[in-house]
Amino acid sequence: MADKKNMDDLLAEELYDIIELVDEEGNVVKFKLVDVTEYKGEKYTILAPAEPNSEVDEYEVVIFRLNEAENTLDPIEDDALLEEVFAFFQSEYDEYGEEEEYADADPDSDRDDA
Repeated sequence: MADKKNMDDLLAEELYDIIELVDEEGNVVKFKLVDVTEYKGEKYTILAPAEPNSEVDEYEVVIFRLNEAENTLDPIEDDALLEEVFAFFQSEYDEYGEEEEYADADPDSDRDDA
């Protein structure tokens, strides 16, 4: 699982698009678009709360299937698929973190010696 401190740093960045969704009661809930990832040929959005709300805990993410043909976010009804997509996102996030750590550890990696 991603470390909370690292996830805090990730979510604190102002680089995210804000997506507004409407819940079952008609309330607008704002989310940060954390990632769009492709898993088994389908695209999924990973969303995190943009502000405190009663619908989603601050360290939870919400995952939707991205329906590009209809330009909609479709809920995932299959709990097993939801877990698979989340695990895939976590593995991508962990790999990204390792790449960042490596780049930070080697200050000469971006230097052009020519």
